[in-house]
Amino acid sequence: MVNPLKVVIAGCSGRMGHALLEGVFADAELTLHGALDRADNLHLGRDAGEQFGKLSGVKVVADINAALKNADVLVDFTRPEASMVYLEACQQAKVALVIGTTGFSTEEKLAIEAASKHIPIVFAPNMSVGVTLLINLVEQAAKVLNDGYDVEVVEMHHRYKVDAPSGTALRLGEAAAKGLGQNLADCAIYAREGVTGEREAGKIGFATLRGGDVVGDHTVVFAGIGERVEITHKASSRATFAVGALRAAKFLAGKKSGLFDMQDVLSLR
Repeated sequence: MVNPLKVVIAGCSGRMGHALLEGVFADAELTLHGALDRADNLHLGRDAGEQFGKLSGVKVVADINAALKNADVLVDFTRPEASMVYLEACQQAKVALVIGTTGFSTEEKLAIEAASKHIPIVFAPNMSVGVTLLINLVEQAAKVLNDGYDVEVVEMHHRYKVDAPSGTALRLGEAAAKGLGQNLADCAIYAREGVTGEREAGKIGFATLRGGDVVGDHTVVFAGIGERVEITHKASSRATFAVGALRAAKFLAGKKSGLFDMQDVLSLR
């Protein structure tokens, strides 16, 4: 029997951390090797499996280097500032990295790209298998509906999300722009207010909604004259992101370096 992949979960006490822990405990091909959280977290020092009514033998710690020792992969769904610290630590420890964090600056994305020359990284704004397929569909739809159709990306998330538009919405915008033969930076409209004038052809608009406990809804609208095509994905549980992220962790096993996304994990390119 092949030894289980040794996984470290960052932000293990958060909503996504909770879903990732459940996923690891349920998968015989994975074993929890480390559980990381902030130094002021109330769960520090407790067994990571305590919240599930089981003992995992792994305590929640803030010491990144200790958690990464002899680990295979770190899965990170935290904040950009924390992710940059994890990125550096993984490079030093030669540990693979799955990044589901969103809201990175251009400089931080370049740092991730540079780190991938030394360790293998899966970096995707959304780990859902369904969203990965959605990205492909949007690009194909944009190629077909490239004349006379206006593109709008609408997303909604829970009240606690701190970045907007969501990383997934931006990735969908990039897919649409690619299908249209454009660069998103040249055609994106992120806000409308006041007398904006008529909609300019070739632009991709974004609308952001926040409220309640919505896990994540995304719709790409292709609005033409006389018809409208809408492609939608609705996530009802964070488990879907955890499943995809842990699938990405397995994908990295044995790789020495490289920057990948969920298209690579699912063999869609």
